[in-house]
Amino acid sequence: MLSPNTLWRYLRALRALPVGRAHFKNGLVATMKYFLWREGLLKLKILEVKCRDDSSLVLPPKLYGLLLSGLLDGLFKGVRGKEGAVAAKGFTIPIQELSTSEVALQALKRGWRYDEGHRCWFRGDVKFKHMRYYVLEVFDHEEHKYVEVDGRLVVDIGAGYGETAIYFLKRGARQVIAVEPCPKVFKEMVENLRLNGVEDRVVPINAAISSTPRVISVECPDERATVNVITLGELIRKYDLRGEVLKMDCEGCEYDVILNDYEHVRLFDEVYSEYYAFITKKPVELLLERLSEDFVCKIVSDEDFYRRHGFNKKLLGLVKCVKK
Repeated sequence: MLSPNTLWRYLRALRALPVGRAHFKNGLVATMKYFLWREGLLKLKILEVKCRDDSSLVLPPKLYGLLLSGLLDGLFKGVRGKEGAVAAKGFTIPIQELSTSEVALQALKRGWRYDEGHRCWFRGDVKFKHMRYYVLEVFDHEEHKYVEVDGRLVVDIGAGYGETAIYFLKRGARQVIAVEPCPKVFKEMVENLRLNGVEDRVVPINAAISSTPRVISVECPDERATVNVITLGELIRKYDLRGEVLKMDCEGCEYDVILNDYEHVRLFDEVYSEYYAFITKKPVELLLERLSEDFVCKIVSDEDFYRRHGFNKKLLGLVKCVKK
């Protein structure tokens, strides 16, 4: 017997067939090939589709599936092959941008739009060059809503594409020191800071953080990079940090920093960290025990957080600690 999820997937495939046929001259065949590829029944690297404007597109199967989903859900009104774009409601999006912005459909459902003139995604007064899942985590799911930042300086470890720095500044932070190790991610972060006009309130640092200075290799999106490491002590001395906010989302480095460089962690008034127990193989209780020397701590991640990430509290979560 088919599971509800499998049944839903098959029914959606049937609904997609007439949609593909309506928007592409060879849409029926292309859509059938896509679903066979998705189910692992057909090896396929590219799909050539013929648009209704007599143009042709050569697409990876995954991108064709994204176009189908957007058309099926009414997020796209049509495909403009000659322009290399899809028509949404009142604006267009380059097809290549859909390939780069992996959560474009989720973003559109949540009210984000694309400005082709400025080549960025926006909602209200917030702008991003590409739509990343981390943007939705921060601005839509508000995973950092518990951090008290109004009027304070935030040391943002694992700053990503600048989404947390921008979010903190929108919530009243006076300044952010944004530390991000991955070179390409860092470059996009700087572009996003400029897009939002907050570059003068953010100190971007392209480095990893650890309890000891060294050079390490880190896994980044689409590459592995060799990066310099700085310590929390270096940041504190250079920027004269005392009584500020420390935010960490660095996929395991929080254990090293908290357990091995606690003398500098304790200088902050608030510590907000995502803990990656499933990566470090160390329980969160180790962090809580050490932090409880100077802070009152609470795990603040909720059921929605665990539903999205697919982990339980023992393996992943968000901890907020406030100075006693």
